[in-house]
Amino acid sequence: MLTLIKNGLVVNEGKISKNDVIIDGEFIKDIIPNGSYIGKAQEIDATGLHIFPGIIDDQVHFREPGLTHKGDIYTESRAAVAGGITSFMEMPNTVPSALTKDLLEHKYAIAAEKSFANYSFFMGTSNTNLKDVLETDPKNVCGIKIFMGSSTGDMLVDNKESLEAIFRESKMLIATHCEDDPLIKNNLELFKIRFGNAIPFEFHPEIRSREACFKSSSFAANLAQKHNTRLHILHISTKEELELFTNKIPLKDKKITSEACIHHLWFSKKDYQTKKGFIKWNPAVKDESDRDAILTAVIDDTIDVVATDHAPHTIEEKSRDYLNCPSGGPLVQHALVAMLELHHQQKISLEKIADKMSHKVAELFAIEKRGFIKQGFYADLALVDLNNPWVVNKSNVLYKSGWSPFEGQEFKSKVMHTFVNGNHAYNNGTLNENSRGKRLLFDRK
Repeated sequence: MLTLIKNGLVVNEGKISKNDVIIDGEFIKDIIPNGSYIGKAQEIDATGLHIFPGIIDDQVHFREPGLTHKGDIYTESRAAVAGGITSFMEMPNTVPSALTKDLLEHKYAIAAEKSFANYSFFMGTSNTNLKDVLETDPKNVCGIKIFMGSSTGDMLVDNKESLEAIFRESKMLIATHCEDDPLIKNNLELFKIRFGNAIPFEFHPEIRSREACFKSSSFAANLAQKHNTRLHILHISTKEELELFTNKIPLKDKKITSEACIHHLWFSKKDYQTKKGFIKWNPAVKDESDRDAILTAVIDDTIDVVATDHAPHTIEEKSRDYLNCPSGGPLVQHALVAMLELHHQQKISLEKIADKMSHKVAELFAIEKRGFIKQGFYADLALVDLNNPWVVNKSNVLYKSGWSPFEGQEFKSKVMHTFVNGNHAYNNGTLNENSRGKRLLFDRK
């Protein structure tokens, strides 16, 4: 039986059109003018709704295996689908870290059983696992992740020879977390001298400073230029880093690309006064001028994609003092509606949101048959009511951790339906527990 999504407004490839979408099994069969379909089909009335291509999040931490008291693939992918995210790419800093082919494939096996959304997992790097890194298959793994700033366990790559070898020899996309670890450690010691163990959260952006970000990001960009490496720098947090990127050439020709995250587009340094550890991320949320410059760079295509860096911790962990509070927070359920709130504030268009959260992610990673509302593509869709206000509170938060940095925030827009591979995975507050995603594949030579 076909599914007909009728009377909606399709947001796709730079325009908004009055079109119906016909789904046949996993795929989009056709996109036709509203009301023109003749035949039998299961109908979803999208009157008053905007139909977006399913959101693709290129950076999440779903905490499985080893850290499942914070979140897991089942709970966090479920929250993602409720927020209109239909595909995710997850980072390797789990326990154990995904530093071998076997450990990486174990995560894929978990996702095949549990994930509501489509999935891929980054291969992790260390100072000593070059062989496994170079054997990673670019057709079915999204990329390689390098932590070029402080990290947990053995994920920090700080050996210059190891970095040179990875950039020189890898043929895959390399995604980097860029912060200069020695500079951060030095800053931290200075603030310990000043405040002891009672460092106020508002100094987080001084400790994990703009200088630390730019020094590491520029080092990564220089390595990529030296070795002609395909580099993607994650979660840009400073206006200074923007000079490392360009909007003068199309995305398909870029060798160095970048990502902005929801928290760096929404919060600023002044929010530490009220949010404290609940907006402590690495890299840090910084000044309003950084936030505004990053949004401008998203809009003018200097920054290529928007993601979440969803990284949950428990309420107890995030309520600790600065030195004992881990960095990161949950965002997948609220990413799309937060961007739509910026649209209501007349800061970004609907077309640009679809471009940066779906189209460009699919193009940047060369994902097969996703990221667009096109005939023959997988039916990954998010149907949104732009005029259905609601307030984020603990009763409607779906993260395993049970909290959100957006608690108390009213959003004007609401995700009403999400389709994943043609399955009606989310229907106005109800999740289809039988719906499962698929492994993302990549059209790379």
